Amino acid sequence: MPKLKTKSGAKKRFRLTGSGKVVRTQAGKQHGMIKRSNTQIRNQRGTAIAEDSNARMIKKYLPYG
Repeated sequence: MPKLKTKSGAKKRFRLTGSGKVVRTQAGKQHGMIKRSNTQIRNQRGTAIAEDSNARMIKKYLPYG
């Protein structure tokens, strides 16, 4: 059986926790902060856990987690 390839875009954006959950960066934080409220900017700090429906797809992209 050949080795599975990891999607290079996924390995840059996601990582798996010890329990198998998918960690992602917060969306909407790349540019345009002047338009957003301070509350929104504050709440988007750090990382978040991906939803289960998206996490199933992401885990296929990261076969060796």
